[in-house]
Amino acid sequence: MQRITAIYKKELKLYFDSPIAYIFIVVFLAVTSWLFFRTFFLLKISSMRSFFSIIPWMCLFFIPAVSMRLWAEERKTGSNELLMSLPLQEWEVVLGKYFAALTVYIVTIILTTPLALVVGLLGSPDWGVIIGSYLGCIFLGAAILAIGTFVSSLTTNQIVAFIISVLVVAAITIVGQPLVTMFLQGPFTVLVPYAEWLGMANHFASISRGVLDSRD
Repeated sequence: MQRITAIYKKELKLYFDSPIAYIFIVVFLAVTSWLFFRTFFLLKISSMRSFFSIIPWMCLFFIPAVSMRLWAEERKTGSNELLMSLPLQEWEVVLGKYFAALTVYIVTIILTTPLALVVGLLGSPDWGVIIGSYLGCIFLGAAILAIGTFVSSLTTNQIVAFIISVLVVAAITIVGQPLVTMFLQGPFTVLVPYAEWLGMANHFASISRGVLDSRD
């Protein structure tokens, strides 16, 4: 556990010692806040639904941007070989890096909670649904980050890692959408349940409605 913590602290320091993490966080907060308040004032409804509906699409770009350097940079500079020569298990290095990136994402999500407080002041939202939705955001981010971490380990180029991660996550997000399942109706009907199960956005939608299902 101490070795995982050491890797975790090292990676977290690398994130926040450079402006990259701050830029990503500010951009994420600016875009989500703008889209939230734009919809909020247009519909004049005290609800977080519009905010949580855009989270999967924000994560589609934000998390691959956070994860792209995890292994690609190490492989490019050759420092991964030095890292692996230390008295560390491979899984300890992987977990340390993963949890550091996950922390950056969770901190970003926590920084959006003032939006929920605004909704609470202006109306009477269902706090159970809001808490469940935030929990769903963390699970969704953790799943996407796992994909991004794996892709980053396959290349030495951060941009390539980012692009491939975005494409993979986009495919998994879109595959369960009604338009896709409608297209599969007919000769491909047998694939519909699998597409709905694979669709990441569907699982997030269930949790954001306050439905906690072990299948999600």
